[in-house]
Amino acid sequence: MINKDATGHVSGRSVYLDDIPVLKNTLFGSVIGSPSAHGRITHIDTSKAMELPGVVRVFTSKDIPGKNDIGGIIPDETLFAHDEVHYRSQPVALVVATDEMTARKASGLVSVKVSEMGIVTDPRVAKEKGHLLIPSRTFRMGDIQNAWKECDHIFEGRVDSGAQEHLYLETQGAYAIPDGEGGMKIHTSTQGPTLVQKIAARVLGVPMNIVEVDVTRLGGAFGGKEDQATGVAVMAALASYLLNSPVKIVLQRGDDIRMTGKRHPYSADFRIGLTADLKIKAYQAILYQNGGAAADLSPAIMERTLFHSTNAYYIPNTEVTVHSCRTNLPPNTAFRGFGAPQGMFVVESAIARAAMGLNIPAYDIQKTNLLKEGDEFHYGQIAEGVNIGKCYESLEKDFRLEEIVQEIFDFNSRKTFFRKGMALMPVCFGVSFTNTSMNQARALVHIYQDGSIGISTGAVEMGQGVNTKLSQVAARIFSIDIGRIKIGTTNTARVANTSPTAASSGADLNGNALLIASGKLLDRLKKIAAEKLGCSPGDIELKDEIVHKSGIPTDLTWEELVKFAFMSRISLTENGHYATPMIWFDKRLEKGNPFAYHVYGAAIVTVTLDCLRGTYTVDKVLIMHDFGNSINPAIDLGQVEGGVMQGIGWMTMEEVLFNKEGMMLTDSLSTYKVPDIYSAPGVLICKALETNGPEQAIFKSKAVGEPPFMYGIGAFFALQNAVRAFNPKWNPDFDAPLTPEKILMRLYGR
Repeated sequence: MINKDATGHVSGRSVYLDDIPVLKNTLFGSVIGSPSAHGRITHIDTSKAMELPGVVRVFTSKDIPGKNDIGGIIPDETLFAHDEVHYRSQPVALVVATDEMTARKASGLVSVKVSEMGIVTDPRVAKEKGHLLIPSRTFRMGDIQNAWKECDHIFEGRVDSGAQEHLYLETQGAYAIPDGEGGMKIHTSTQGPTLVQKIAARVLGVPMNIVEVDVTRLGGAFGGKEDQATGVAVMAALASYLLNSPVKIVLQRGDDIRMTGKRHPYSADFRIGLTADLKIKAYQAILYQNGGAAADLSPAIMERTLFHSTNAYYIPNTEVTVHSCRTNLPPNTAFRGFGAPQGMFVVESAIARAAMGLNIPAYDIQKTNLLKEGDEFHYGQIAEGVNIGKCYESLEKDFRLEEIVQEIFDFNSRKTFFRKGMALMPVCFGVSFTNTSMNQARALVHIYQDGSIGISTGAVEMGQGVNTKLSQVAARIFSIDIGRIKIGTTNTARVANTSPTAASSGADLNGNALLIASGKLLDRLKKIAAEKLGCSPGDIELKDEIVHKSGIPTDLTWEELVKFAFMSRISLTENGHYATPMIWFDKRLEKGNPFAYHVYGAAIVTVTLDCLRGTYTVDKVLIMHDFGNSINPAIDLGQVEGGVMQGIGWMTMEEVLFNKEGMMLTDSLSTYKVPDIYSAPGVLICKALETNGPEQAIFKSKAVGEPPFMYGIGAFFALQNAVRAFNPKWNPDFDAPLTPEKILMRLYGR
């Protein structure tokens, strides 16, 4: 089963926000950002802009009829800055004009005067000053203080990981249209339609039922449209509501990069203790999360960092603290992995530091400490269905790890100006929203008189293939041709109170809701078929659009059965509600059972380094991944390949830079480098571990969106090992991304 959207994408027929036909009298908006990273607004002069022909109005915080608050978790973020600005390009006003070019020209004529105040961009400095977004949190297990006494080897170090730009192909945008009856429909590129609906209602001062949000598909998101799509959508809604006219806003690429938050940069200190047999006895880490100027999703991302801070290892004595620090940068936000990669990078760096100190391969320590069935995670959950050991063993065997190690040793022994390096990267990723209440979904299913089916869920299609997987679920339940099924847009008027499509849970949550709704309809159809055929419902089965009685095909087809049910006045519409069972977490104790299941995997990453230039190639990424029972191997493999490349980019070349004044220096594709085809591994092989998936996963097909990203972390340590092979005197540090410039300095430094 190929992706249902594939043909539309390659032929250009797929409809995105900017493809929606524009209504007559539509107005266009352009956002005006702050010229300063921190200061008090002293004056906003809109007179020159208003003199420009075609300009209709300039909106500021004074025009908001409801609350000037777009904070999703914490009410600490304004739609438009009011008294102070807290980061460069923070929205201060919105120009609305009769065409896009006029709106953009007018936005440049609005003068914003700011009285400068102190600027902080470093999370460690923010922590020293007491600038925290929320109180710090600590996860503990065992007796960390006394455990150090039992360690034969103790190592300490610092780790820094940078931000990452989402760079979705489709920038942030929205199109708000009044319905003529006091309501409004917002077309928006968002992962969270209900959040947009909720915040728009809050800002406009109206009930949520006045606002309808509709999403057809996104041109990429990677987490960047979970929370940060809201601001643009609400601006369009505000202007549309007050002008009673359709209003469209689509950010230019440069504005999008400057105004939106990134993956959170982290800085961390670690301490790790091992016994003589390489068991990790104690692990302690303090992480400084750079949250930016407002909370956004930082509290939840901080939490997932804590959950994943020990990756795939059992460490009996653990203490990990995260400080969520407020800085004068755009509010950082969700990004594939949602804080887990940052936490995993720290513990992998600690293991690498220990391995260097002991002069052994890091994979010796990794393999010795892998989770086993029944082990306890440091947040209290007991590990079940643990496959990381199987992944490691299969990886070593299937890809002949010993031969790879020998080949690298032989190559490096030739003493050329090239060196090879290798690293193994295990992954353990928990699947569920860490906010328990968000683990719910609904589905609406209509069977039409001709046997075709319309489905609405809360899942947003953004290139990950969720619509295809949902179609497969319905086709399997009813045993009909998948061509009979149409997945509708994600619409808050049809399916309300949805969770965002995020946390790798879109298919699981919405698929299980669809399973419930479809199952109810199937039972209904079996009952009416049994009445018609003179048997019990238990004797009825649908196979390939034919009704079977006691295992024998009958003359009753799918279409005839549906028609008969309709004529018998049987309801052919059903809702399904699903809430993930057995998950909970007590934040007072920092203990619980927060995840429905875990995804496991392991990868070998090899690189070749040009020691004269500092440039490199990623030679191979060899993966053994736990898909469970994949419902669509082609889509899942695509997710693995994309995730790996994005992870490699974060670790090696994607460097977001700000100066001390909070000005972004990497706000275009001429200054911000992302992986291209030449950055792709020469060989990328992903094998599926032979295993059964958990019941909570839809048809036991495990979530796949985020876990593969972490395999890219292996590229950092492979490069680091290549540098050490050339320059044994180098005292390794852990500063990502490890760009060619940084590599060159380390090749010839100490």
